[in-house]
Amino acid sequence: MKSWFFILFVLLVSLQIAAQTDRKKIELRNSWSVKDSTVNELVQAFMKDTTQVGLSLGIIKDGVTYTFHYGSREKEKKLPPTDSTIYEIGSISKTFTGTLLAQAIIEGKVSPADDIRKYLSGIYPNLEYQGHAIKIIHLAHHTSGLPLLLPDIPNLFRNPQDSIPSLIMALYQNYTLDSFWKDLHHFKMTFQPGYQFKYSNAGAQLAGFILEQTYNQPYGSLVKNYITGPLTMTHTNVTYTEDSVARYFAKGYNNKGIKMPYNHTLSILHPAGGICSSVIDMLKYIRMHLDEKNATIALCHLASFGDSTHTGTALFWQVDKLPGGKSIVWHSGASFGFSSYCAVCPGLHLGIVLLSNEYDMASFNKFTDLGNNIMKGISK
Repeated sequence: MKSWFFILFVLLVSLQIAAQTDRKKIELRNSWSVKDSTVNELVQAFMKDTTQVGLSLGIIKDGVTYTFHYGSREKEKKLPPTDSTIYEIGSISKTFTGTLLAQAIIEGKVSPADDIRKYLSGIYPNLEYQGHAIKIIHLAHHTSGLPLLLPDIPNLFRNPQDSIPSLIMALYQNYTLDSFWKDLHHFKMTFQPGYQFKYSNAGAQLAGFILEQTYNQPYGSLVKNYITGPLTMTHTNVTYTEDSVARYFAKGYNNKGIKMPYNHTLSILHPAGGICSSVIDMLKYIRMHLDEKNATIALCHLASFGDSTHTGTALFWQVDKLPGGKSIVWHSGASFGFSSYCAVCPGLHLGIVLLSNEYDMASFNKFTDLGNNIMKGISK
């Protein structure tokens, strides 16, 4: 693994030379003469080829933002989505956790190379493999060896797809932080951390809980104080009033058109997949992540695991290359009835977000492909 102290030193020195962040106000435009038809054709083809209900697309290019909406936010009432419609963003929430983690590293509150047990109460002799401990950076890279979920139920997703939401809701309805620590004590590592990619919601949750303890603040407060508050992302949160849900939320559906329960009500999952947002709020978030002169953002995007010449993993972000060679930093997300995709290319001053109120395993890869194809099409 690269020396994190050297990486941070070089990063911070280089950023001191750069200009300060450009705090431009979001400017909304709902038409795009250059790429409008290409984007519309891609989305329309996707909508026809899948069981999508509604979709919102946001694009930022060279500081100007564009929004597009398709279908309906509520199938029964045929209500179209708007810039203020709120969707669950699923695992894109992990990038918020990664952003907070980068901030904590910059502030010197945590170190990427720290043994995670430094921040845990109690003794966890099980969180090492042959003398090799799980480090903070392993959580962000999905190389900790922790399972997809705690409690670890390997066969959970082998159940019929229609039954999985109710099974997960039942599993976590009364699942507390104490339950998480108990299950973490019982976990057994099977390989040395830091070398094998194994996607883990539990690892992202643990990173969030460590941040909570480090700052002595709830996860939702950290998100508000460091991200959504400064960016005035007024529709982005982990908890909502019944009135807000009724007024702004899209209804989530599966591929059979059955309304799904909301995932964000399970607070134990917030750091891994519990944030909700609107397309216009996500454009503000994307604008922040286009500014790699910001030390926190630059650290977020630093791919320190994988093949850095083509693809890698940063702080809960995936890093790939566009055909022209520019880096694209991205993440996708899903919950019971929602799909999401977010990508930024700082080198091209380009970013997009896709939010949908339908999820099924069969069309999710097509959804991610849609996001990738839009990025490639705009970047030409």
